Amino acid sequence: MAVSGSAARPRLIRALNEQLMLDHIRTTKSLSRADLARISGLAKNTVSLALGNLERAGLIRPAGVRTGVPGPAAVLYEVNPDAGFVLGLDVGGQYLRGAIADPAGTVRARATLRARARTGPGRVAALAKLAAQLRAEAGFGPGALGQTVLGSPGIYDPARETLTLAAGLPGWGEPAVLRDLRRAFGTELVLENDIDAAALAEQAHGHGRDVASFAFVSIGTGIGMGLVIDGKLHRGAHGAAGEIGFLPMDDDRADPADARRLGGLESIASASGIVRAARRAGMHGPLSARTVFEAAGRGDARAHGVVEAEATLIARAVCAVIAVADPHLIVLGGGVGRAADFLDRVAERVRELAPVAPPMRVSALGDDAVVDGCLAAGADRLWERLTAGLTEEL
Repeated sequence: MAVSGSAARPRLIRALNEQLMLDHIRTTKSLSRADLARISGLAKNTVSLALGNLERAGLIRPAGVRTGVPGPAAVLYEVNPDAGFVLGLDVGGQYLRGAIADPAGTVRARATLRARARTGPGRVAALAKLAAQLRAEAGFGPGALGQTVLGSPGIYDPARETLTLAAGLPGWGEPAVLRDLRRAFGTELVLENDIDAAALAEQAHGHGRDVASFAFVSIGTGIGMGLVIDGKLHRGAHGAAGEIGFLPMDDDRADPADARRLGGLESIASASGIVRAARRAGMHGPLSARTVFEAAGRGDARAHGVVEAEATLIARAVCAVIAVADPHLIVLGGGVGRAADFLDRVAERVRELAPVAPPMRVSALGDDAVVDGCLAAGADRLWERLTAGLTEEL
């Protein structure tokens, strides 16, 4: 039977109060009843009712008492770390990374495996092995996981259940891969673009915390961008926002087949493009983007020219982003983006080319940025489900 509007209103107000208390506790980690009354402006008895309901629901728990201040000791409340757990995974060309965190954001286990599989099903099996290793380290079985988020190259379309533009991982876009992933990780699996996930980590833990809009530009094995506008990740109408590897850079150095498969910018400015440019410049022997940058640092003129050309390519891409989105901040990430002195080279060219020059920073989050972004996204989705019962009967 439907509940009338007048009958539902007190229950709705109670649910909203409980959600407000929970949001404050999640943000501040631990608060007393008096703290919550002061922050929210609600009466202490209203706060007490909300806290009691949340504690009975298993979403919060007492976390000790505050002493050393006038008056009686105040009970502090925190998020119940056993309310549910989030698994974050990152599937890359060279490494598979993962971590498990509790609802309070504390990481319970973290691990990295070398990516040895060269097929889509093989990668799924390796991810399942990594997840099992993480569960064993954290000390619980698969049933304890409330949410799994996988950071993956490409664009996932939930309406068509397809994954496209993941050319850097051969076979990863085959339909069987998504079926295997659902079978391995269940219906609560969410796919997130890996660079978008890294941008979410930057927003939660890095330079993006203090700005409303920023672009996280990753340069490494591939090239991509996560764009946060007004505090929200911008995915675009088709999920392709941030695929700057496909910027049509006119350059006779690009291989036409690579440009079609990977995108114009990525084919010439990713790590493999840097190596090809170095060989054209006359460098020999085992080469990687890292060794080219190291050679430039030692004064090798050929490597220096390659690095300068790379900085110009990335600066042009950043200028395109600035001209379209005008973010408050640009953050460079990825193995190439975090290379010594590379930011300064890019920033110098941006100042010459762009209509405005926002501050630029190097991400300090390191190789686990995608995993940490998946954990942040997963925690939000988990809390949405855990708190759905507060209002579902209204």
